[in-house]
This record gives sequence, structure tokens and C-alpha cells, in this order.
Amino acid sequence: MTGLAGKRALVTGSTSGIGLGIARQLAADGCSVMLHGFGDPTAVERLRDALERERGVTMRYDGSDLTRPEAVAALVDATVAALGGIDILVNNAGVQHTAPIDEFPPERWDAIIALNLSAVFHATRRALPHMKRRHWGRIVNTASVHGVVASPNKAAYVAAKHGVVGLTKVVALETAGSGITCNAICPGWTRTELIEPQIAARAAALGVGLEEGARALLAEKQPSGQFVTVEQLGRLAAFLCSEDAAQITGAALLVDGGWTAQ
Repeated sequence: MTGLAGKRALVTGSTSGIGLGIARQLAADGCSVMLHGFGDPTAVERLRDALERERGVTMRYDGSDLTRPEAVAALVDATVAALGGIDILVNNAGVQHTAPIDEFPPERWDAIIALNLSAVFHATRRALPHMKRRHWGRIVNTASVHGVVASPNKAAYVAAKHGVVGLTKVVALETAGSGITCNAICPGWTRTELIEPQIAARAAALGVGLEEGARALLAEKQPSGQFVTVEQLGRLAAFLCSEDAAQITGAALLVDGGWTAQ
């Protein structure tokens, strides 16, 4: 229904969480997909094979370390070689660390900025020439509600995600009218591996179980009282890649259960 059959997509950070939800949806819509991320090699291969068989599309995998610029470029090149091109780039890979600024390890700052922000630039820079030659392309960046607002103890993550939103707007302006769009998705609390440590910390602080800790986390920020799901984000990403979204570019789309409406 999205008209994406035959398109070639790279989704970074797609062996789990939001990235996997997006990769699953793109594959369901007929895209060939380069999976990327870390994980047990056997488990990743099972995942790749299952998606390929279920969806009837080509699925490939690359485990490049995207904190290194040359590895980001190599990943884009590998996608082009394996799939015959790149039409869709989803910059999703990310990490998190929480600490007050005066206690924040500098090496964690550098790693978060490298993966959550710099890798988005390096992948976009490498993929754009391929899209420009075809006069069609879709870039979807997984930002965060923290690309729009801030929370304590997340200096690197908030800085990186604000940067992703700004970079999204620049790419959108530079490619406007070319057949290429660039948008950012800004999820609120989504129940993935990335926030499980924060749920556990909240539960421990309150002396309650994990589910009560999760509810407390939601109650603090997300008025809906419900987690965003990876399936919802996958469908939104696929819509942004469709022709129906051809005039949506430079947007930072909040999917936050009312978080930023307060």
C-alpha cells in the first residue's frame, strides 16, 4: 500500500528495538533491507533468514561499528553492492548513558555523539549521491522527544538528538524539490532495550517491581500512560517513505503520548 515494493533500504541499529520494527515494516512493504547492529551472530542470522523467508525479499546484514566514520561509509557502500542501490536510509542506531554533567564520563560523551549524531551525517553524506542520481530518496532519522525538549542527566543524548533534528532540517532544505525527503521521528517512551536500565533504576529507587517502575516512568512524562510501540513507529517510517508523504520534509514528528503538549 505504500508503493515501496522493490526499493532498497538500509536501517541502522535494526537487530532489535525501534530499528527492527522499521526494518520489519519496510520488508513487509516489499523493500529489500540491509540490517545492521550488534548481537549474537547465530541469533542475527536466524532473524535475517526468517525475515527473508517470511517477506520474500532480500535481507542482508552488516555489523559495522558506526562510531568510526570510515565504517559508516563502508556500510553504505556494502548496502549498494548487496542490494543494487540505496533508496531509503533510516538512521536509527543509538546508545544512551545517564549521569550529571560533572560526573559524565568524557569517553561516553564522545561515543554517544559519534553514534547518535556523527554517524547520521556520515551515512547521509554517503547515501545522497545515489539518491540524487535516481531523483528519488527517503531519509528517516530516529531522533527522540529529547530532540525537542530536555531531561536531567542526559547531556550527550539530548545534545545529539537536538543535533539530529537540526541536521534533518538542513538536509531537507538542500534536497527540497529533488524527489528526496528527510524527516525525523521523535518517539517518547518506547519499551526497548535502551530504556530498560532506566526502568530498573526507577523501580529500585521506589522499591517496587519492574512493571510498577515502568508505570512510574510513564506517569512522570507521558500523559497517555502507554508506551509507544515499535510497530507504530515502523508504520510511521514506512508512510514517510511513501509517495503520500512526498511533501513532508524537514519535519520532526513527535510520537510521545502528549509528553511535549504539557
